[in-house]
Amino acid sequence: MAHNQWAFTDSEREAVYKAIFSRRDVRREFLPEPVPEPVLRRLLAAAHHAPSVGFMQPWDFVVVRDRDTRAEIKAAFAQAHAEAAEQFDPASRETYRGLKLEGILEAPLGICVTCDRSRHGPVVIGRTANPEMDLYSSVCAIQNLWLAARAEGIGVGWVSIIHHQRLREILAIPEDIDVIAYLCVGYVRFFHERPELESAGWLERAALDDLIHEERWQGGQAR
Repeated sequence: MAHNQWAFTDSEREAVYKAIFSRRDVRREFLPEPVPEPVLRRLLAAAHHAPSVGFMQPWDFVVVRDRDTRAEIKAAFAQAHAEAAEQFDPASRETYRGLKLEGILEAPLGICVTCDRSRHGPVVIGRTANPEMDLYSSVCAIQNLWLAARAEGIGVGWVSIIHHQRLREILAIPEDIDVIAYLCVGYVRFFHERPELESAGWLERAALDDLIHEERWQGGQAR
């Protein structure tokens, strides 16, 4: 096969895959030291260079350093966490309650990622048939930030157990702006070898071959 002139070098390619495979959702391993402003700017620049439908770049980033504000967010998490626990069957409920699922106060800063669905008007290239594509674009920005953070030795934790309306109130986010994620961000003591929920026995990683379908959907088992 002819050499692909557009491919990265071997070491560059390995670095990309290393970031992907060693990225973790960090909860308890955060260090209190602040993230330097130049590093934070690099992370936000990586997020801002994510693909977006119609190049609409619908994201904004609310950087939260104030501990009192983060304490409010932690209280909002605690409320949603208690509500969630009641939805699990009794056999799983205590296991769920024992899991560490956020690092809101441990991490030195939080970043709330939003989506302005009205940016550049109601008609956007690529969003006409599937209007939710702008939301997916903002998620791509989060993934970019997450991988860039891993390359910097910085951990990120996505706090999904929280009511977005409560985040909106705490951070004064306008009603017409969608909240996508609250991320805990900071340097860490270490990164886990495997995702914590996998190590805890909550779920196992699915086999890739079970998820691949050739040409069209092939029932319960892909292959």
